[in-house]
Amino acid sequence: MKCPYCGYEESKVVDSRSTEDNRATRRRRECLRCKKRYTTYEKVEDIPILVIKKNMDREYFDRNKILNGLIKACQKRPVSRQQLESIVENIEKDINNRMITEISSSDIGEMVMEKLKDIDEVSYVRFASVYRQFKDINTFMKEIKNLISQK
Repeated sequence: MKCPYCGYEESKVVDSRSTEDNRATRRRRECLRCKKRYTTYEKVEDIPILVIKKNMDREYFDRNKILNGLIKACQKRPVSRQQLESIVENIEKDINNRMITEISSSDIGEMVMEKLKDIDEVSYVRFASVYRQFKDINTFMKEIKNLISQK
């Protein structure tokens, strides 16, 4: 780290703490040559994740799209907003932990369904019906039978 006063490249960290929003680390440094102090901020560089849609278009990952889909699937069901937020956070962490820059929308949909299945089966079937584009009642019944057999 170069000193902003004299340009010397050696400094020592005097104090280190997280910022209020926990998105960066604030460090007080002291130049080893001129002894002046200055503040630096370190933050983790976010690598944008692109979602590959079914039609092969690409768009930036948007956690709100997942949350909105979950809210619709869970309408009038005993699922709290906190549970939905937790699902979205877990999916976002899973995607970031994969260290990838692109993911298919179908992979995200499967992740959502896997998490939703454990919370509320009716919401799971609702989400699956839209996500998998059920064409008729037989497809619906097949998914319900599949859910029952997994229990």
